[in-house]
Amino acid sequence: MRKKPDPPGRARRPAGPREAQTAKTMRRGPGRRSSLTLVNRHPGREVNLPALRRIAQALLRETWPGCRFDLGIYMVAAAEMARLNETFLRHSGSTDVITFDYAQSPGAGAQPGPPPALLHGEILVCLDEAISQARRFRTTWQSELIRYVVHGVLHLRGYDDRSHRLRQQMKKAEDGLVRRLAGRFDFGALG
Repeated sequence: MRKKPDPPGRARRPAGPREAQTAKTMRRGPGRRSSLTLVNRHPGREVNLPALRRIAQALLRETWPGCRFDLGIYMVAAAEMARLNETFLRHSGSTDVITFDYAQSPGAGAQPGPPPALLHGEILVCLDEAISQARRFRTTWQSELIRYVVHGVLHLRGYDDRSHRLRQQMKKAEDGLVRRLAGRFDFGALG
């Protein structure tokens, strides 16, 4: 789901003691800077943010080779996700992932295309949904977390899931990326 509202991550209060926030700026090519911010706002689930950073960076290198990014990934609880879902998308209840694309040009998003010069957005992931879906699909919540991050990145890349055909195309790309990342990283190290 994509929308272009006020940034929820930037409008929020500063990180509290339970929130492990990490932001890192990295160079990607001559004079280019990229930023990846990870924040765990879930009150009861720890996430190994350095491990998540390594996985997210590998994902971004694979989907945006040589391009700059300013990306925030926020892990939240079901109550916060339900509030965000209602406020920004006008849907009731929680959901697994919401993606905010701040670089999106009008009319973009129907089909994946060449990467933009700058990926600029936020991905909000509901850890409670990851735990619930992991039980349903007999996997781990860590694997679901990575799947949701991949899903959000694919939205920022231009994939859409509003029709059956587009959803199938996106799911195929998502499954392939999750498989490749699982072959390179131990998702269990996330928590």
